[in-house]
Amino acid sequence: RDPPRSYEAVVSTQSTGVVRGDVVVYQSQEQQHYFNTPYQLSISNNRLGVIQDRPSDADTTTISIQKGDLIVMATDGLFDNMFQQQIVERLQIIDRFAPTYEALKQAADKLAADARNLAMDEDYMSPFAMKAQHYGLNFRGGKLDDITVLLASVVNCWEDDT
Repeated sequence: RDPPRSYEAVVSTQSTGVVRGDVVVYQSQEQQHYFNTPYQLSISNNRLGVIQDRPSDADTTTISIQKGDLIVMATDGLFDNMFQQQIVERLQIIDRFAPTYEALKQAADKLAADARNLAMDEDYMSPFAMKAQHYGLNFRGGKLDDITVLLASVVNCWEDDT
């Protein structure tokens, strides 16, 4: 029998990660036309200068998953303001092998709140600020943006697995 898998299709401003214990085993790649210009689904009605991305532009992949994996799906408001290790640390409160809805909800809410607080910190050297400086921009602080976080846990749903 084939190992369990998750399937992903991403058009940029969201991202998906798979956390196994305290290690990120998969992180989708950003899709950007250029710095701070992510792919976004849109209809431009052929207006000049408007970038139009379509569902067919999505990156697709198959991810091997295991019981106990946590799947993090979020908008760039999370990943622009929190480093992977900060996210992983906050997920450690979840019992990976017997997660409850409340634990997943509490962790997702905490990640979103922490990202929002960091987004408003003008002195914080956020992941977004580090990327901006890499591109020669004098930017410091978090990045105010929409922040949506969804968490899922891989549980034992295959009949003959233990």
